[in-house]
Amino acid sequence: MVKIEEVTVIDAPAERCFDLARSVEVHLLGNVHNGEQAVAMGGAVTGLLGRGDLVTWQARHFGLRYRLTSQIMAYHRPVYFQDAMRQGPFRSMTHDHFFRRLPDGRTEMKDIFSFAAPVPVAGPVVEKLVLRRYMRELLRERNRVIREVAESEEWRRYVEA
Repeated sequence: MVKIEEVTVIDAPAERCFDLARSVEVHLLGNVHNGEQAVAMGGAVTGLLGRGDLVTWQARHFGLRYRLTSQIMAYHRPVYFQDAMRQGPFRSMTHDHFFRRLPDGRTEMKDIFSFAAPVPVAGPVVEKLVLRRYMRELLRERNRVIREVAESEEWRRYVEA
């Protein structure tokens, strides 16, 4: 099992950052290079995700098309939510999202992303040599997009004021 922690400081209120992090459309902005899309599989395909919501993502990684269905398992606006894989290419995957208002008004967004490779025998090698770096870069790209949207007026397109 791999655990990745990332901290991003955003010059915007925690409520805005929280909402942007659960926006299907903002998620897709950060994954455009993989052809990612939310597909209608009995879950959400647009909007802000909330407790219990399911979303199925389809994207191309390592030259192959994958589908991953995740669900919002915990939800405490504006400080925390967790999504977890319900079906997809990993043995397991959870993503904890924490939001903390800093004294200067900015927000610390902390991600704890944990996953296990799909193949038990080769899993630890694949996790350490390939997937850890790849998933960290995807997470950093997502966080960069959230920060850029939150710190501009563009956030209004995705979140009600």
